[in-house]
Amino acid sequence: MNANRLSNLSQADTDENIGQFWDAHDFTDFDNPAAPDVEFETAFAVPIEAELFAALERYAHQRGAQVGQSVATAKAC
Repeated sequence: MNANRLSNLSQADTDENIGQFWDAHDFTDFDNPAAPDVEFETAFAVPIEAELFAALERYAHQRGAQVGQSVATAKAC
């Protein structure tokens, strides 16, 4: 760990001290039930033919978007 930094929760300055802190604590000690849960967006790659990808790039470019944005928009239509 960088000598100038402290861990956020434990305020520990070494990996060993962080380990000792978590040996004595649990995540639920710091959980705030009133705080909103984190939402994650998942992304994944799907293999497609080069010609289809080129067509998607042209489609996106015509609409001033990126390929991923265009695919999501086209899927919603």
